[in-house]
Amino acid sequence: MASKATDGGAGISPEQYRRWVETAEALKPTLHSTVREPVALVAPVADDAAFLHWKMERTEPVKALAERLLTQGDEFYLDFGSHGAGYFSFRVAAVGTGVDAPVRVRITFGEVPVEVALPHDPYKGSLSRAWLQDETVTLDVLPATVHLPRRYAFRYAKVEVLAISSSYKICLDEFRATAVTSAEGTPEPLRDGPGISDTLRKIDEVSIHTLRDCMQTVFEDGPKRDRRLWIGDLRLQALANYATFRNYKLVKRCLYLFAGLPYEDGSLAACVFEQPQPVKGGSYIVDYAALYAAALLDYAKASGDWATARELWPVVRLQMELLGRHVNADGLFRAPKDQWVFIDWRDGLQRDAAMHAIFVYSLKQAAELAQRVGASAEAAQYAERITQMTAAARKAYFDATQSLFTSGPERQVSWATQAWMTLAGIATKEEGAKALLAMFDRHDAVRPGSPYLYHYFTEAMLECGLKNEALDLIEWYWGSMVKAGADTFWEVYDPQQPGLSPYGSVLMNSYCHAWSCTPAYLLRRGSEG
Repeated sequence: MASKATDGGAGISPEQYRRWVETAEALKPTLHSTVREPVALVAPVADDAAFLHWKMERTEPVKALAERLLTQGDEFYLDFGSHGAGYFSFRVAAVGTGVDAPVRVRITFGEVPVEVALPHDPYKGSLSRAWLQDETVTLDVLPATVHLPRRYAFRYAKVEVLAISSSYKICLDEFRATAVTSAEGTPEPLRDGPGISDTLRKIDEVSIHTLRDCMQTVFEDGPKRDRRLWIGDLRLQALANYATFRNYKLVKRCLYLFAGLPYEDGSLAACVFEQPQPVKGGSYIVDYAALYAAALLDYAKASGDWATARELWPVVRLQMELLGRHVNADGLFRAPKDQWVFIDWRDGLQRDAAMHAIFVYSLKQAAELAQRVGASAEAAQYAERITQMTAAARKAYFDATQSLFTSGPERQVSWATQAWMTLAGIATKEEGAKALLAMFDRHDAVRPGSPYLYHYFTEAMLECGLKNEALDLIEWYWGSMVKAGADTFWEVYDPQQPGLSPYGSVLMNSYCHAWSCTPAYLLRRGSEG
């Protein structure tokens, strides 16, 4: 099942890679099901003040459907009360002289109102139209109970009668959504503490809901679209998981999948597909490969499973070796121009300084791992490189006149650069605190475009002792999604640009997304002490 791979100098054989995939497959979890029924009939209403200009209003109780006979052109909207990832079924019965022609029904699913309020066509986004959640069902024999085979992620469902004979009408009822997740139990509620408001408690609930719906047979990035395991999402989901569900086996499975499915030089794919058998994705992301070290160290510390850390240590060692080849004679990390450095969904972000800092951060995680697993030579080597790269970063990127770190030939100031320089320890805690706080007053600073970077910025604030300010940021950013109606947190969100989409269509955005669930971790960390 593993892809062909050489040892890349790390002494890892193709047989070892295969065994790691087998280990991952043996850890595949059982999914737990919950059957849910719609709570109301609703209707989308245009509202410029609402998120993406649409909101839902309740119209009738669901029981009203039992008395409604439907014909061609009829439609209605179901609200299941909250987001779920799972399967959909319903019953169709005919009323009339006989079914002399098939009936055709379309179901459109939405995580947020806009997805069922706006037509999906013509679609002009950059990703495949097939990801949009709509299905057409044609039935020759009635009555029938329909079980749609795909898994969907949704709160709302729009039901349309597309075609039917004039000799009969239909009744649609017994709508069911069977939600699935590998999460078990109920996490302990957020403890009382200074600054923990009712809004923060609600944010915590939504964070946990987001994580639960993304916990499938791997930590998916989003159960609606993509449905893949990505290193960057995994690292953040795992942190939230350690603070809530504590499903260590699922994290272990994901770590082994990445370890067992590298490219031929041993570098880690940014993502992994599960079906029909595990296979690496086609994307390599430089910062994601670096952060595998942090993901493995986090896991070992949280679970106490240092045996897995020792077994997968060669994978981390190889990533540090491969990435280290991009450090130039001046001690600066320079990713090849043809390789993807992510950092955040934000056009125009200058990424050199942040990527440099991420590699230093990852070297520190790798150095600690090395010490723990008895690789003292590598630990010493990483320490030397950290010293060199820290000095190089301060020389190249620190602007003493502004007390900020910049990036690129135009000396761009961004939230990303300040966050990662702080987390990497290139900035002192005092410098980091000053730089982070300065971002709120710098209108020219490039802001985050997604919860992914807002997480790291908030974590950097906690590292600097800015606990109250970190809680305020969580309440403002994630809280604004809650105020906009989120019951799971979104993939991309900029309060100043609500319609932001990396894919050219807000219909393609994920509205239950892995990297957005971290307030459950941040709030518990922020409430310590």
